[in-house]
Amino acid sequence: MAADPQQIVPLDSAEEPQKSAAALLKEEKRLAKLAKFQAKQDKHSAPKEQDNEKKEKKKPVKEKTAITYDRDTKPGEKKDISGPMPDSYNPAYVEAAWYAWWEKSGFFKPEYGRKSSTEPNSKGTFMMVIPPPNVTGSLHLGHALTTAVEDAISRWHRMHGKTVLWNPGCDHAGIATQVVVEKKLWREKKLTRHDLGREKFVDEIWNWKNEKGDRIYHQLRILGGSYDWDRACFTMEPKLCKAVTEAFVRLHEKGVIYRSNRLVNWSCTLNSAISDIEVDKKELAGRTLLPVPGYKEKIEFGVLILFDYPVENSDERITVATTRVETMLGDTAIAVHPNDDRYKHLHGKNVLHPFVDRKLPIICDEMVDMTFGTGAVKITPAHDHNDYECGKRHGLSLVTIIDDGGNMTDACGKQFAGMKRFLARKSVLEELKQKGLYRDCRDNPMVVPICSRSKDIIEPLLKPQWYVNCTDMARSAVEAVRSKELKIIPDMFEKTWFQWLDNCRDWCISRQLWWGHRIPAYFVTVGDPSVPRGDELDNNYWVSGRTEEEVRDKAAKRFNVRPDKIILKQDEDVLDTWFSSGLFPFSVLGWPDESDELKFFYPGSLLETGHDILFFWVARMVMLGQELLGKLPFAEVYLHAMIRDKYGRKMSKSLGNVIDPLDVINGIQLEALHKQLYDGNLDEKEIEKAKQGQKADFPQGIPECGTDALRFALCAYTAQGRDINLDVLRVQGYRFFCNKLWNATKFTLMNLGDDYKPLPTLQVMGKETVLDRWILSRLCEAVGCCGKGFEAYDFPLATTAVYNFWLYELCDIYLECSKPVFYGSDEDAKAVTRNVLYTCFDVALRLIHPFMPFISEELYQRLPRRRHDDPPSICVASYPEAAQFVWRDQSLEQEVEFTMSVVRTVRSMRADYQLTKQKTDLYVKCSDDESAKILSSYVELIRTLTSSQAIEVLSGERHPPLGCAIQTISARCEVHLMLKGLVDFAKEASKLDEKKSKLDGQMNKLLEAAAKPDYESKVPENVRLQNKEKISEIQSEMEKLSLAIERLQKMEEK
Repeated sequence: MAADPQQIVPLDSAEEPQKSAAALLKEEKRLAKLAKFQAKQDKHSAPKEQDNEKKEKKKPVKEKTAITYDRDTKPGEKKDISGPMPDSYNPAYVEAAWYAWWEKSGFFKPEYGRKSSTEPNSKGTFMMVIPPPNVTGSLHLGHALTTAVEDAISRWHRMHGKTVLWNPGCDHAGIATQVVVEKKLWREKKLTRHDLGREKFVDEIWNWKNEKGDRIYHQLRILGGSYDWDRACFTMEPKLCKAVTEAFVRLHEKGVIYRSNRLVNWSCTLNSAISDIEVDKKELAGRTLLPVPGYKEKIEFGVLILFDYPVENSDERITVATTRVETMLGDTAIAVHPNDDRYKHLHGKNVLHPFVDRKLPIICDEMVDMTFGTGAVKITPAHDHNDYECGKRHGLSLVTIIDDGGNMTDACGKQFAGMKRFLARKSVLEELKQKGLYRDCRDNPMVVPICSRSKDIIEPLLKPQWYVNCTDMARSAVEAVRSKELKIIPDMFEKTWFQWLDNCRDWCISRQLWWGHRIPAYFVTVGDPSVPRGDELDNNYWVSGRTEEEVRDKAAKRFNVRPDKIILKQDEDVLDTWFSSGLFPFSVLGWPDESDELKFFYPGSLLETGHDILFFWVARMVMLGQELLGKLPFAEVYLHAMIRDKYGRKMSKSLGNVIDPLDVINGIQLEALHKQLYDGNLDEKEIEKAKQGQKADFPQGIPECGTDALRFALCAYTAQGRDINLDVLRVQGYRFFCNKLWNATKFTLMNLGDDYKPLPTLQVMGKETVLDRWILSRLCEAVGCCGKGFEAYDFPLATTAVYNFWLYELCDIYLECSKPVFYGSDEDAKAVTRNVLYTCFDVALRLIHPFMPFISEELYQRLPRRRHDDPPSICVASYPEAAQFVWRDQSLEQEVEFTMSVVRTVRSMRADYQLTKQKTDLYVKCSDDESAKILSSYVELIRTLTSSQAIEVLSGERHPPLGCAIQTISARCEVHLMLKGLVDFAKEASKLDEKKSKLDGQMNKLLEAAAKPDYESKVPENVRLQNKEKISEIQSEMEKLSLAIERLQKMEEK
C-alpha cells in the first residue's frame, strides 16, 4: 500500500491518505480502539465463573507468564540473545541490559571511534545541552517528551557519522531544593534551618543531594537517553560555580549588573523574591475562598471592595475600588484621568486617610481607565507594580505596610501594626464600615498570583536587589532572530520572542535563600574618617570579585586607602537559578577557561526545549552567550509542544490526570495510582476528585507499554505548534506495533535460515518480482520521508513513514505475499525474496532506531551482518540516506495502490459478512481495459491478501454471476463477492439502497448549487468543473447500485 507518510491509515480504509491534523487525530482514535478491543479480548479470554449451570463449560485459558530476561549478564556486558526468540514481545525483556552496554562501550561519547573528541570530522559536529532538570525532580511527561525528541535527534546525527555531544546535567533548583530539605529536616528532627545555621544547613542539602540527587539520571537512562554521562554537570559543582562567579564579576564591572530598590514578587513563606515562572496565576470567576499558609481559615478573594475617601476641607467623598483592601493603609495618592469631567474640580486637592495621619493628593494620570469602576484609583506605590510606576512619575512617597513575613508594619498605625496581612484585611473592612466609609462589595473576576513552591499568595514588596540591565542584550537577541542568524522553530514563536524582548524589563537576580550561588559582591566599609559611610543602595560601595582578596584590592584602589582599611561584608543573597542555567551551554565546556572543547563545541548546534521557557531560559542563554563570549550559544531553537490529557486539559494533580512516564513504561494498578495521590499536597476533597478522574481515565490501571512505545507515541504526535493531547491507550497501540515488529522479525529469521549470509553490499539481484520492486520502492520513500522529517524537525512525518512501511506495507502485504514463495520449491525465487526481506528489515530497523532504540537494537543484533567489520551496535550504524536508495518507481506504486484499494474493500466486505474462514469466489468488474489489465497482473496478490478461492477480472460485456455482494471501488471498478448461500440477499439489497439514497442526497445538493442564478459568476471555474465531475461520478455509481439492487432482488426471488 502506497500510504502518504503523513497519515496512518487502517487497511480497511478505501480512501486516499491525506496529510492533515485530522489524520493524526484519526490515528489516535484508531489506536485507542485497538487498545480497547485488545482489552476486551483479554477480558473475554479470561476464565469466568459460571452464573448458570446450563452454560457450557469453557476450557480454562492458560495464564500467560511474563517473559523476563534472566541471563547472568553483568552490568556493561553485552546482552546474551543466544537461543530462540521468545514467543512474543515483552518490553521488560527487550529493554533489559542494552543501556548499560551502550554506556560502557562509549557509543554516546563524542570521541567514540576517534582519537579525541576534538578531532576534526568531515561529516560535521552536533552539540546540544539538556535542559537541566531540577535535582529535586522525578520524571514527568515533560521530561519524557524532551528526552524522546532530543534523543531521536542525537541518535540521528550520530548515525550520520557526526561527532555528537549531548551534554547532560542537573540544576540545583534553589527554592525547590531548600524547601524539600527544610521539610525533611522538620519532619525527621523538628529543626528549622535557622536552628542549624547557614553552613550546617547547606551541608544538609549536600548530604541530601549526594543521597537522592542522582535519581533523575537513573530515570533518564530508563528512557534511553544517549547522553555522555562522563560530562554530566551539576550547577553547584566547582567548574560551574567558577563560571557563575566570573559571569557576575564581568557583568558587574561593566555596569550591566547593578543594585536597586524595586518591587519584587515576594513569598512571605519562603522569605524570598521569586521569578515570574515560579508564580502560578490562579484565575477566579468571582468570590472564592482560598487556603493560605499560616492561616487556619480560608481567605476571601475575587471581590471588589468600594469605599470612600473624604476630600479635605469639603463634604465631598471620592469612591475608589480595590481587590486588596488592606493595602489602603499604604495609599499615598488618588489618581483620576485628566479628561474625566467628574473629577476636574478636584484636581490638585487632597483626600484624608481615615486611619493614619496622611494626606493623599488627587493626581492626574492617563493610565486610569475612566470606564472601569468609579474612574478613581487608589495608588499604593510600595505594593503594586502599576502603582509603583505611577508613583515614580509623580514623585509619590513609598510607604511599606507589609514586612517580609507578611505582617503589617508600624506605618499602618498602632491599630493594625503587627497583624497578619489577611487578618488586617478583615479589620480594615470592619473599621471602614464603622466610619461609614464602606460602600459595596462585588464579585470580581481576577487572577491571584500564587507561589508555586510554597502555595503562598505573592506580595509585591520593595526590596534592594541585584538586577541585570537587559536593554542592549535584548536588542542583540532580537536582531539575531530578525536577521535569521538564530532560527526559532516553529517560527510562530518568533512573535513571542519579539514581544518579550522588545519590552524586556531588567532582570532581578537576587534570591533570599541559603542554597545557591552566593552573590560574589561585598559591601565596603572604609575604616578611614575621610571616607563617608556608604548606603547599601549606593552601587559605589559594592565591589565584586573572584576572591575576597581581589575584592579588597579593588576596594582599596576605588577609595584610595590601604587594603587593611577595608572592611568587607558579603551579600547574604544567592543568585536566581536561571542565572546559572543561562550560562549552561558554555559553563559545561569549562568557560571561562579557553579549553579545546570550548573552542570545538561552542557555539552548539541546537537548543531543544518547551516553549513555556522561551524567555526564562532560552532568551537568557542567548543574551549571556552574546554578551560574555560574543557568539550565539546555538544556531537553532526547536520548541516542542506541551502535553495535555486526552481531553486537552492541563495536567493537574487535583484532576488526577498527571501521569508518571515510569507508570506508562512499567504499568500500574488503579489502587497504586490512588495511593500516589497521598504523596502530594492535596486536601481530602481534591484527593477524592482526583480518584474519580483516575477511575474514569484508567479503570483497569495503566497497562505496561514500555519505553519504546512511549517514546514513539510522544514523537509521533509532536506536531509543530500543537499541544499533545495524550491518551495512554494510543501508547498501548504502539506497544502492539512493537509486537508486530517482533513477530515479523521472528518470521523473517526463520525463513532466512541459520546459515543465511547477506550480500556484502546493499544491492538487488536483478530477478526481483513486481512485488519485490514495489516494497523496495516503498522503502525508498520511507527513507526519504524520514530524512526530510528529521531535517525539518517534522517528527510525525518520519514516524508515520516508518510506521506505515513496517505495518501496512512490509508486514501486511510483503510478508504475506512472501509466504507462498518460502512454502514453494523455487530456490532462486527464495534467494531473491531473502535478499529483499533482509534489506527491508536491516534498513527499516535503522530508520526506526532513533525513536525506538531498545527493540531496534534487540532485533538488529539478531539479524546476520553483511560484513564482519559492520558496527557493533545499531547506535553507531549508518542511518539510511535517500541518495543510496534509487529504486523508487511511482507508477508501480500507483498500480499496487489501486490493487490494494480492491484488497481493502474485499477485506471490509468479508468482515461485514463475518467470512472469517470461508473462502469464496471474487469477481472484479472493470469498465475500462486499462484497469482490467493492471488488476490482472496482481491476481495472486489479491488472492493471497483476501483469502479468495478464485478470482476473475472482467471487462467489456462480461458480467459476474448472480449471488454476489457488490461494492464500488471507483467509477471504473467494482468488486463482486460471491455470497450465495451465505447471506441474506434482501438485507444486502437494503444496504445498497441506503447507500444509493445517500448518494442521491449528495447529488441533489450539487445540482441545487449549480441551479442558483449566480453560480456561474461566483463559483470559480475549477470548482465548477470538479462539481460537474462529481455529479457524473455519482450518477455512474448510482446506476451501478441500481443494477446491483436489481440483481440482489432477482437472487432473492430465485
